[in-house]
Amino acid sequence: MEGSLLSKRDTVVSLVIIGVLFFIFGFVSWINAILIPYFKIACELTHFQSYLVALAFYISYLLISVPSSYLLKRTGFKKGMMIALWVMAAGAFMFVPAALSRTYGLFLTGLFLLGTGLAIMQTAANPYITILGSKERAAQRISIMGICNKGAGILAPLIFAAVILRSSDAALFQQIPAMAPDQKAAALDELIRRVIIPYTVVGCVLFVLGIMVRYSPLPEINTEEENGTVALANSGKTSIFQFPHLVLGAVAIFLHVGTQIVAIDTIINYAGSMGIQLLEAKSFPSYTLAATITGYMIGIICIPRFFSQGTALKICTFLGLLFSLLLLFTKGQVTLLGHQADVSIWFLVLLGLANSLVWAGIWPLALDGLGRFTKLGASLMIMGLCGNAIMPLVYGYFADVFNVRAAYGILVPCYAYLIFYAVRGYRIRNWRRGEIKLSRNG
Repeated sequence: MEGSLLSKRDTVVSLVIIGVLFFIFGFVSWINAILIPYFKIACELTHFQSYLVALAFYISYLLISVPSSYLLKRTGFKKGMMIALWVMAAGAFMFVPAALSRTYGLFLTGLFLLGTGLAIMQTAANPYITILGSKERAAQRISIMGICNKGAGILAPLIFAAVILRSSDAALFQQIPAMAPDQKAAALDELIRRVIIPYTVVGCVLFVLGIMVRYSPLPEINTEEENGTVALANSGKTSIFQFPHLVLGAVAIFLHVGTQIVAIDTIINYAGSMGIQLLEAKSFPSYTLAATITGYMIGIICIPRFFSQGTALKICTFLGLLFSLLLLFTKGQVTLLGHQADVSIWFLVLLGLANSLVWAGIWPLALDGLGRFTKLGASLMIMGLCGNAIMPLVYGYFADVFNVRAAYGILVPCYAYLIFYAVRGYRIRNWRRGEIKLSRNG
């Protein structure tokens, strides 16, 4: 069934179901923002080692996305989503033996399984929501899904922190380095085992959701059929790599999600470098995500009524570059929202606003005109999500070599490329001739 042929009721029901799934994506994904500093303490890790959390979670997107597209072709969207949720549940349950043995490798295995399930889910859900309605309103629909995702992201660190952190932990964290080996081991064991109950609950919820999605009224959408114009344009195409705007879009997704995850997953440690304790710093990822939701709201209200999704993409990428430069080069203590910190941290928060409509802007431009290549093209885009794994490691490396602030210099070339894609890259339709296509999405 084509998205444009769905009834209004079917479209609304589908949007609600996919919205719930995006909420789950957000809750599972953004919990890493507090897992990273938490594991750093509980497992006695360096900056680089602690960001292996992001690597284990997101490298699955690189490895699993293409197999996911073939799985979805075989099973359809709904069965594929059920399988994805069950794989995620297995990853959550892996935290139980990992915590009991305080084995970082098992935690990373559990995170890899969670990421694997999410890779399958994202490969299904993102093209689904892009196709589910008119192309001109794709960014608007993706913005609604973004609110579900980032809304969960605001709640996840706060709920997780409320469950696993104690008011006495600030003093405990300071005492741990000076403890005797046996006493330290006991304290760290107690600390890490606090994750058992929340992840057991998460695993059960994911398993039940898999069954519910399988038997939900969510319609299948056929992405294999092409209209006459698209079929003619793609008649000589044999590979997704013959679509430059798609390949360049996948690179853009890689850099975009990398900048987004760096802005959120590093902000607690950056606050810590200013002397802000974990119990206070846990709020900063939520501020960043709140800024992102603000951008989504602007997108929902204004696209396409006041400006196109292509214009929104250009504005956001330019803002990303501006805020990155201000983050690197502005200094001075300010008090805002009850926090006394260097002003630069608030430009890191504002990157949430700059990042808000980038994802929504890239997807419809990159998938434009793919026809029967849509599922495979979506899997290539999802592979770009491994930027979530690689960029924090790059940041962590430079943070260890230089300092946590100078390491944000990696954001500048990322936003420069995103500006290129927003202005010209999405229009390139032929590698050799650099041929461009005028698009109403731009």
